[in-house]
Amino acid sequence: MAIGSTLSVGLIGLKAFIVQVQAFISPGLPYFSIIGLPDASLSEARERVKSACQATGFGWPQTRVTVNMSPAAMPKRGSSHDLAIAASVLCAAGAIGHDCLEDTIVLGEVNLDGSVLPIHGLLPIMLHAEERGVRKMIVPHRNLDEASMVDGLDVVGVRHVGELIELMGGVEPARTYIVEALETGKQVVTANKDVLAEYGQEILTLAENNGCDIQFEAAVAGAIPIIRPLKQSLAGSMLTEIMGIVNGTTNYILTKMSEEGMDYQEALAKAMELGYAEADPTADVEGYDAGRKIAIMSSLAFNSKVTFKDVYMEGITKITSDDIRYAKEFGYVIKLLGVTKLVNNEIEVKVHPMLIPEQHPLATVRDSFNAVFVHGEACDDAMFMGRGAGKMPTASAVMGDIIIVMRNIVHDNCGWNGGVAYKNYPVKPIEETRSRYFLRLQVANKPGALANIAGVLGNNDVSIAQVVQKRARDGVAELVVITDSVLERHFNDALMIVKGMSVLREVSGIIRVYGD
Repeated sequence: MAIGSTLSVGLIGLKAFIVQVQAFISPGLPYFSIIGLPDASLSEARERVKSACQATGFGWPQTRVTVNMSPAAMPKRGSSHDLAIAASVLCAAGAIGHDCLEDTIVLGEVNLDGSVLPIHGLLPIMLHAEERGVRKMIVPHRNLDEASMVDGLDVVGVRHVGELIELMGGVEPARTYIVEALETGKQVVTANKDVLAEYGQEILTLAENNGCDIQFEAAVAGAIPIIRPLKQSLAGSMLTEIMGIVNGTTNYILTKMSEEGMDYQEALAKAMELGYAEADPTADVEGYDAGRKIAIMSSLAFNSKVTFKDVYMEGITKITSDDIRYAKEFGYVIKLLGVTKLVNNEIEVKVHPMLIPEQHPLATVRDSFNAVFVHGEACDDAMFMGRGAGKMPTASAVMGDIIIVMRNIVHDNCGWNGGVAYKNYPVKPIEETRSRYFLRLQVANKPGALANIAGVLGNNDVSIAQVVQKRARDGVAELVVITDSVLERHFNDALMIVKGMSVLREVSGIIRVYGD
């Protein structure tokens, strides 16, 4: 049993009201019902929606499907709810991620072939959405001109129900659609980082074998051109390292914490208010979004297969205002970075917060901006910076890909994608990678505490580069340590012993530090 939900908007005259659309897939004989005071035209949506979803290749559930539209007391009229009904069923079936449709209004009439038709009365609907604080809307593509009359809303236009599935992300059925398109000789443009981070090499190889283009600039860093440079412009340089701020939500949060003294929860709430963070921000703040993007860039940079599962990830949820303050005292800024390196024919790939020097170019990247820093043997250092998310940056990248595909079709030049893995570098386990560390400890304020801790670190090959003892209060002192470069497993061994020492009161913070 599964439930999927989204929002629609009903109209009585010019008065609009929010409609919650929930789909419930349950055991039983195949049956599709819509409840919640639908009129005759809305009841007919059952056949339109079912046929439209099947036209995308979606296997309609061979069981009971119930769609409820609440509030039940308000009459629901017309075909503008079709797309919301389809979206809720697709969500319940797992074709669309459950978190993708949260706080999103979906509107549109669907044809039997899956095409999405324009609706009437969009302007009062959008004004009502703005009044209710709903910022995300999916509407028919032919309604976009009308939608542009209202500022402050993130509006996306779709032409087909299949676009809705791809727009929402997720691995399936998007991967199946991409594979089927390539197998039938069609060119593909996608922004789906989920699919590419898991099956990128399979898809690139399939495209090349079938003489097809697969373009995906919008999958990483929005409008910033980084995919094409990695595949083409920098192909003549042996790349050895990529560091990227590739998640605008986390960069905005850390900027607010650093510049305005906000704590994490306050900065997150502000990001949600502005629409930078989703209602469920887990993918952003835990590093999953950045992990997918760095996996894609790793594969392209090193011509070797790297998947999302290979990426070690830590998020920013444990970063405190004290960490921010002490980082400043040492001359650092904290950023969430995706990092990948080629070291002795082994790939290191990870996402985690990092202290980087204030003078480093990445330290100046503020708010929701993204940036990618690349190092190569021939090109030395290069940085790409700009808007990494949002409808217009994404549209810019997608349109650029479409133009390239069209140009290749005209000149009969499709099929070279410059990203097929021909090397087989292993991915190094995180325990075998090296980092410097920022370590913040609460210890008993008595003689020998620092010496004892330093001794434990030294016995485990952890060398101290800097250490300061901060304020002592109620018999507890704060130690802030920055280490030299150390193997991850040696640091973990030392930390385990430190945690068992009688002088330790708390490990308050652990953050990696830029530099070898």
